[in-house]
Amino acid sequence: MQFIDEATIYVKAGDGGNGSNAMRREDNVPRGGPSGGDGGDGGSVILLADPQLGTLLDFRYQRHYKAPRGEDGRPKDQYGARGEDLILRVPVGTVVYDQDSGDVIADLARADGRAVVAQGGKGGKGNIHFKTPWNQAPRTAEPGTPGEDRTLRLELKLLADVGLLGYPNVGKSTFIASVSRAKPKIADYPFTTLVPNLGVVRISDERSFVIADIPGLIEGAAEGAGLGHQFLRHVERCRALLHIVEDTYTAGPERSPLHDFDVINAELTRYAPALASTPQVVVLNKIDAGTTHGSVDELRAAFAARGIELLTMSAATGEGVRDVLEALWKLLAATPRA
Repeated sequence: MQFIDEATIYVKAGDGGNGSNAMRREDNVPRGGPSGGDGGDGGSVILLADPQLGTLLDFRYQRHYKAPRGEDGRPKDQYGARGEDLILRVPVGTVVYDQDSGDVIADLARADGRAVVAQGGKGGKGNIHFKTPWNQAPRTAEPGTPGEDRTLRLELKLLADVGLLGYPNVGKSTFIASVSRAKPKIADYPFTTLVPNLGVVRISDERSFVIADIPGLIEGAAEGAGLGHQFLRHVERCRALLHIVEDTYTAGPERSPLHDFDVINAELTRYAPALASTPQVVVLNKIDAGTTHGSVDELRAAFAARGIELLTMSAATGEGVRDVLEALWKLLAATPRA
């Protein structure tokens, strides 16, 4: 299935039905009188967070949605039926914006969360409401009011406990594949993940968390370079970040673990300062391939000089992976959910 995390749609709530202007004309009712019922309210447009959905793909194919209008009132004091609400199902984690104002209308971060994004119009009153001692046969009825309409921008932010950060080809996909049942594309040539991947990591029966792999970041990502900037929103909700660096000959002579670490964090700061302050576990991957900027101990010392503990692992062989998972769990336990 194609992963779509943004969509723009137009929604229109149903108009209210018109009130009826009717007079009673029946046998054995000599005085008659007004008998027009009220119009029904229009249906509203409601977004419902569905945990079974994982993409906004459906909203790419259909972009206009209209709820039914309320029925008009009828004679003999009969009220019009209310229009049914139109319920649109979206993935959990969808943020709804008003396209014109940019205001956040709803943040559907919980399963089965609901938000009325367009309120149905009110039904008009029939002439039975306008009878008075001085006006026994009113000919006045109200029209229904229009339903709300607006253009919405839907933005999906994946819900994960841990987000993976790093340059393309540092081994994020290999790591998530080794610790969960996620099946990202993995290859032995330089490339980057094209879509986010979610995986459930189970350390033991009582300990598990959700991890998200996003496309690799490069310098200038916050200004639109590469693909990662399109998906940084998916780690905004994460309680912790796993920052993976490498130090192999394939990375190139201009890069080093400290250089990559600084560049990625600078991009996080440009994108969202709050995201840059999210606690991180930093790990050097591909230790089975050796290092090119000094020994592992020297790299650890360089990070330690900044107050950062550098863990090591090989996602391909599994060496050190358990220690990384334990460090993530310890960090999550110390970081309460928002």
